[in-house]
Amino acid sequence: MQHQLPSSFTQMHAQNCSMQTSRRCCFAQRHPGPKATKPRSRCGLVVRAAKQNGDIAQRPVANLENGKAVSGPDLTVKLNGLTMPNPFVIGSGPPGTNYAVMKKAFEEGWGGVIAKTVSVDSSKVTNVTPRYAKLRSNDRQVIGWENIELISDRPLETMLDEFKRLKNEFPDRVLIASIMEEYNKGAWEELIERCEESGVDAFEINFSCPHGMPERKMGMAMGQDPEILQEVCGWINEKASIPVWAKMTPNITDITFPARTALNAGCEGVAAINTIQSVMGVNLKTLRPEPSVEGYSTPGGYSSVAVKPIALAKVMKIGQVIRDEFDNKKDLSGIGGVETGRDAAEFLLLGANSVQVCTGVMLHGYSMVKQLCGELQEFMSEHDFKSIEDFRGASLPYFTSHRELVKMQKENKAKRRGLANDAEWSGDGFVKETESMVAN
Repeated sequence: MQHQLPSSFTQMHAQNCSMQTSRRCCFAQRHPGPKATKPRSRCGLVVRAAKQNGDIAQRPVANLENGKAVSGPDLTVKLNGLTMPNPFVIGSGPPGTNYAVMKKAFEEGWGGVIAKTVSVDSSKVTNVTPRYAKLRSNDRQVIGWENIELISDRPLETMLDEFKRLKNEFPDRVLIASIMEEYNKGAWEELIERCEESGVDAFEINFSCPHGMPERKMGMAMGQDPEILQEVCGWINEKASIPVWAKMTPNITDITFPARTALNAGCEGVAAINTIQSVMGVNLKTLRPEPSVEGYSTPGGYSSVAVKPIALAKVMKIGQVIRDEFDNKKDLSGIGGVETGRDAAEFLLLGANSVQVCTGVMLHGYSMVKQLCGELQEFMSEHDFKSIEDFRGASLPYFTSHRELVKMQKENKAKRRGLANDAEWSGDGFVKETESMVAN
């Protein structure tokens, strides 16, 4: 289906151009309103059958060389002086747990890799199995994923040696160290110094792991406390000489508070969201929670496609803060439920300039980056976008208050869809009446 922008979109965007950067103004210029439907451009992409969740679907596949698309719209992104051939980044977790898997990611064409989180003393980390649980839809598609996995249990020295090896083999690719420590300035400084010596390009600070690590006052325990967060970010940014992103927890009332704190403390960017604290379910045969370890479990982190709407809302809020308070001079890495290039486009439209994938790789493999790039290019071609900066953040101006929505609808005097008021609901037609007010 060919996507068209309504004429009101162009008019509203033009009103915002005086307050937006020139890159956003070009968005309206590229879209003068509805036009005749044309055949969808494949921008030189190969279309082949790609397997997803057990189903075969036609998905565009980009031809990548060292991560860069050979043809079609330019997917290159620049972050804090770092250049990535495309915006897709391996999120910290199992897909970045050792040399072999990170090498595979670079070979397949991922724009960047964030290694699994490391700390100074890995001997304190012990994982259990099983440590994952799935939530399936009625047609057996995986829509939710819970993990109770901890940070890396491998010695720091081993991980650092592998970082060096990767940078020697892929000197032009972006490798980011995810780091976590206890409330100890000396430990943070040691970890930063040793990681920088390995040649990594940037840091992502894990202030957001929701299970296991908070028991040691790490991860989410720090990310939920703005005072501690400010102090620790100060230590980190005073010591680090490479860019620093703070990874945000969604398990907080207002994510803009820790995001603003981290950015004001000197972080070059934030990443959002980490997983959502969850209990996947209870086995109705055994009456034990899942994932069950010796009959017991613990709340874990929830991810996969079902979390995308929550992640988009958090990213939107942070995107507004970066736009309004930091003049768009901070970076935002979007995370949460990305399995297609069109998923990624939504995060980019809300201000992200990179998109991380972790659970998706665990379900579909490293080669999915070719579909991600192909689908993102397809979306860009539909709208005549030549680069990601042509549309990044372009949907942010169209969020407002409910009060304003009511005002605009009254002023527009358009015929309302569905029911006029609550008195019109009926018992017999309830489902159809509900559907009459659905937007998509």
